[in-house]
Amino acid sequence: MLWCAASEGQHPPLPSAVRVASFMPTQFKVALVQMACSADPADNLARAIERVRQAARGGAQVVCLPELFRSRYFCQQEDVSLFDLAEPVPGPTTEALGQAAREAHIVVIAPVFERRAAGVYHNSAAVIDADGRLAGLYRKMHIPDDPAYYEKFYFAPGDLGFPAFDTRAGRLATLICWDQWYPEAARLVALRGASVIFYPTAIGWHPHEKEQFGMAQRDAWRTIQRGHAIANGVYVAAVNRVGHEPAAEGAGIEFWGSSFWADPFGRIVAEASTDQEEILFGEVNLGRIEEVRRNWPFLRDRRVDAYSGLERRWLDP
Repeated sequence: MLWCAASEGQHPPLPSAVRVASFMPTQFKVALVQMACSADPADNLARAIERVRQAARGGAQVVCLPELFRSRYFCQQEDVSLFDLAEPVPGPTTEALGQAAREAHIVVIAPVFERRAAGVYHNSAAVIDADGRLAGLYRKMHIPDDPAYYEKFYFAPGDLGFPAFDTRAGRLATLICWDQWYPEAARLVALRGASVIFYPTAIGWHPHEKEQFGMAQRDAWRTIQRGHAIANGVYVAAVNRVGHEPAAEGAGIEFWGSSFWADPFGRIVAEASTDQEEILFGEVNLGRIEEVRRNWPFLRDRRVDAYSGLERRWLDP
């Protein structure tokens, strides 16, 4: 890890945001935890903590867990009893992972089914710094409502916007699953200085569709995220679960794994299998971001004076 530091007393005080940025590392290693999720929340949390420790032993400074990792993907059905899975933030998951982060000196991105208040729930991701402190919270902004993905029944849309978080490792952002299809979200966190966008995910095949549409669906999922890396000159990390999870009705979902790490040129430099639990490692290099953006200056050439209308649902002729 390389740190940029100046001797105290040689320069006038800088604004706090600049001081934080000046001491961020120019390189850091990340780990993506691809895991199967059981019906036992305590078991899932214990296994996630062990993966965090393994990631730290592998040299990672940041580790990301999959979306809603503490349970099976319960949004396959609408059942009010499943709201009992939710918890506050801070709460049991962030406290346990905060202790693990502090002990291992690693930043943890921890997806949580957040109970904000009675009747108000979010699909969230807590960013826990390497000292165990809660560095920030992201609430999923785009909420799907598709067969076996009935998330609108459970989750209120996020209301914290699209932030980037300063951590001991560097400035990063996390979006969640359905957010990964929206270029506006990726653009906004990139404009806030994130060097890497993490996408904790729970996505897979409906078994009856896999043969006909499976390859195209997975390819579209990879392609859109690679596009975010290219358009914004950032690293992109997609973190998925694996395994077949049954549903009360229907055939369930076969989660396709395929967690991957893409560089700012959009190249997939590391990818996991479709069906095995793995820890995937990658490295952020701020010099690589600088190099790509100098040669593909998309941010420079944006016509910020000409994009009115993007805030509207549709532009009628």
